[in-house]
Amino acid sequence: MTKMVNSAQVERDWIVLDAEGKTFGRLVTEIATYLRGKHKPYFTPHVDCGDHVIVINASKVKFTGANKLDDKQYHRHSGYFGSVKSEKLGELVEKNPEKLFKLATRGMLPKTKLGRAMLKKLRVYAGGEHPHTAQVKAKDN
Repeated sequence: MTKMVNSAQVERDWIVLDAEGKTFGRLVTEIATYLRGKHKPYFTPHVDCGDHVIVINASKVKFTGANKLDDKQYHRHSGYFGSVKSEKLGELVEKNPEKLFKLATRGMLPKTKLGRAMLKKLRVYAGGEHPHTAQVKAKDN
């Protein structure tokens, strides 16, 4: 029989992913898997089993496609007439890569309170430094 865990029994790790030179979509699916907890043997769909994920060098991520940075647009709307705002992918990568990663990851998580709680465990940094060194365990070689 499969073991079901509750939120008190879940052990959360801190995972650091370096985005430099990695393909954006494949990296985001990996992030979503870690946030959801599907990589763990005791994954339970109705419990937040996921780990904390830190992404560094987010501004150096790679995109496939010839003109994707210029052609792909992200739209948002306040609900008022004529209030559609659009941003190109290239602008988001330069100005706010954190927002870009959160938008893409949000689409891969459940659209419930559980999914919103999972997304809060994602931290994205444009550069190579992050302030969570105390939480991340040193790897034994």
